[in-house]
Amino acid sequence: MPEIVTSPLLLVVVALLSYLLGSVPFGLVITRLLGLGDLRAIGSGNIGATNVLRTGNKPAALATLILDAGKGGIAVLIARAVVGADAAQLAGLCAFLGHLFPLWLGFKGGKGVATFLGTLLALAWPVGLACCAVWAVTAAISRISSLSALVSAASAVIWLVAFGQGRMLALVFVLTLLVYLRHWANLQRLQAGTEPKIGAKKP
Repeated sequence: MPEIVTSPLLLVVVALLSYLLGSVPFGLVITRLLGLGDLRAIGSGNIGATNVLRTGNKPAALATLILDAGKGGIAVLIARAVVGADAAQLAGLCAFLGHLFPLWLGFKGGKGVATFLGTLLALAWPVGLACCAVWAVTAAISRISSLSALVSAASAVIWLVAFGQGRMLALVFVLTLLVYLRHWANLQRLQAGTEPKIGAKKP
């Protein structure tokens, strides 16, 4: 963790604003605007890009992916530019928590993979790019989004060490733990061999 030099009050403001940004449910907003129905009643019911893809609308899924990643990245970049490095990590964490537990949806949000990657890209882009590459390679081989997310998240600590970003270890450990907790049902389906492939419409 970087040295904390920002005033507690300002850090609280950063945390609150970052949480509110992260809690914007872009997948739900996009699918409603395009007349694709309530995303929570489609497929897995998740509000992320993978479930948007199950509507059959690839541009909507891509837009959701970019915007969900952008929530974490923008929160980090603004906090770093306006406040400082100590606020940047806090902003990434709170944006991530906002996506997972959005106020507007009764604290029932997404699984955080895109926001996780966007946060890493903004905090340390070599680490973020490496994790994105791991996701892409795993997805190309397995065609399973959840497995790709879990492998990518688990690899983050390795990349932190490889790129000398030890100051982010505590944050990434927490984010990775939350990613795994949010994928608990996916882990069970992976073990049972019943996890759907990318793009498959879940009954």
